[in-house]
Amino acid sequence: MDAVVLATATPDHPCPGTAPALAARLGLGPVPAFDIGAVCSGFVYGLAVCRGLVVSGLYDRVLLVGADVYSTWLDPRDRSSGVVFGDGAGAALIGAGRAGAPGELLAFDLGSDGAGYDLITVAGGGSRARATGRPPAEGDEFFRMRGRAVYQHAVERMTASCRSLLDTVGWEAAQVDHFVPHQANARILRAVAGRLGIGADRCVIHLDRVGNTGAASIPLALADAEARGRLRAGDRVLLTAFGGGLTWGTAALRWPGTPRAAAHDGRNES
Repeated sequence: MDAVVLATATPDHPCPGTAPALAARLGLGPVPAFDIGAVCSGFVYGLAVCRGLVVSGLYDRVLLVGADVYSTWLDPRDRSSGVVFGDGAGAALIGAGRAGAPGELLAFDLGSDGAGYDLITVAGGGSRARATGRPPAEGDEFFRMRGRAVYQHAVERMTASCRSLLDTVGWEAAQVDHFVPHQANARILRAVAGRLGIGADRCVIHLDRVGNTGAASIPLALADAEARGRLRAGDRVLLTAFGGGLTWGTAALRWPGTPRAAAHDGRNES
């Protein structure tokens, strides 16, 4: 690996970033490593960043990790959030390849709206809170989310982002083989898929087994779908996510396949 990008909202420390420590633990030597803080949109943002690093010719292979430990900042008294989230990590290796080959990252649609920063937040612990000179309020160290407002923004932003990207890559919704949204909650997933006209049979759902794992949710859902034999080399895959910030993003790609999947499929894909 030539570089490491870590998408996380729960770093080990406010300073320094966690990616250099991760690279060291993996034995990768003095490779460049940095964090991305796009919360639940982090993996999609990370894919776009890693693709840019490779396409620019700066690096040949970049390791992207999405990892969050939400259990460290959940309020045990807040049942509305505590039963939704889980801890997890997933990774992908982004490398150079041929245009049109399985595994190609085709295009992205990214966005943000800082006016809604307070809809998903941990109020305490940052420099803004410390700069006030006031002691932190009780519970400021815990994760808070305004559920109804978040639901509305998540459905609208992810739906619009998906539609925009489908236009960019020239796909109809009916041509999407697998729709992999951020595993936020089942209502949001069904609402976005329904607005796009993508049937439940083409939606990859992993939420029911692990909960909302933040930046890890999309790579974990993909890994689960691959393990179940759902994905084939060359399949059209649409990823979309929404998170705090507010941030959102969508990616279109062709599934790369794996040696095991290629053998099962009977095709010889590299």
